[in-house]
Amino acid sequence: MLASIPAENLYYAIPLLILPILPNLWAIWHLHTREFATPQEKMAWIVAQIVLPVVGGVGYILFGRKRSLKKQ
Repeated sequence: MLASIPAENLYYAIPLLILPILPNLWAIWHLHTREFATPQEKMAWIVAQIVLPVVGGVGYILFGRKRSLKKQ
């Protein structure tokens, strides 16, 4: 796919390819800085980030961050 894009247009294509990964990267960082009710819940969210990167990141933003507690 990238081989068919002219070199001068790669500057526009690369941000579009990186954009779906950003929620996942933010979710991983947020998981690292927060605590959860159980270690199993935290591990389940980490596995979701690894196995389902885009869906896991969006799912964590919608449902998981509300369940997290700030580390003390």
